[in-house]
Amino acid sequence: MPAATGHQLRRIETNGVQLNVAVAGDGPAVLLLHGFPHTWQLWSSIMGRLAKRYRVIAPDLRGFGASERAVEGYDAGTLAADAEGLLDALGEPSAAVVGIDAGTAPAVLLALRRPGLVRRLVVMEALLGRLPGVEHFAGGAPWWFGFHAVPGLAETVLAGNEAPYIDWFLDAGTLGRGVPDDIRAAFVHAYTGSEALRCAFSYYRALPTSAQQIQDAVATARLTMPTMAVGSYPIGAGLERQLRPIADDLVGHQLQDCGHIIPLDRPDALFALLAPFLAADLPK
Repeated sequence: MPAATGHQLRRIETNGVQLNVAVAGDGPAVLLLHGFPHTWQLWSSIMGRLAKRYRVIAPDLRGFGASERAVEGYDAGTLAADAEGLLDALGEPSAAVVGIDAGTAPAVLLALRRPGLVRRLVVMEALLGRLPGVEHFAGGAPWWFGFHAVPGLAETVLAGNEAPYIDWFLDAGTLGRGVPDDIRAAFVHAYTGSEALRCAFSYYRALPTSAQQIQDAVATARLTMPTMAVGSYPIGAGLERQLRPIADDLVGHQLQDCGHIIPLDRPDALFALLAPFLAADLPK
């Protein structure tokens, strides 16, 4: 079962949208950015442990979960600006930023654009647009990328059938082990309804824009902060290979017998990596 988080839920305006944000603990800020089909509750099994030493900030990304269903702004650049505005609204001058899946691209773009704001960077289980170094998906992206990318199609087809669709991703992302019932129910609720689905799929529809934003950013900037890339199945070392040419200080880890949804499938293994990495530049 997930560890108790001891969090407070807050409604915070940033970059023109209202975000639902879970905040726990005190200390240097750690910002956690989830992916699809998740909410801030993706981090439930590690948030409480991190909160013993850090101020942990876990938003629902714009349009996701209980955050505002924005009409637009699902590209990585806008999501990065949301994160920057959130830290500013909370009075945090810097943060360690942790992103997975859909949260990886905005985390990386924030680090490239605002290196003074990102103390340390951890990214997991995503590929970054057109950056070289990856042989994954040589035959094309997974089928759902195309399905989600067609405006209006997926939400029309899936409305009323959200639970089995979300279940499929959760089961595949944990190698058949599934997720706790309360977390599963929260995810299904968050993605139920055509408007909730429209927002989630808008992220996929913005992927070409996000890819161009990252490509433009790496033309003039590097990841100068300590960076960690964590892979499992199916991405493995793909993200690490993409980041290697643009990162000054990169460490990579591959978790065995672990599905795509690392924070729920192998939370203890993830925390064992995060704890020393995040603490490395803190006072002893």
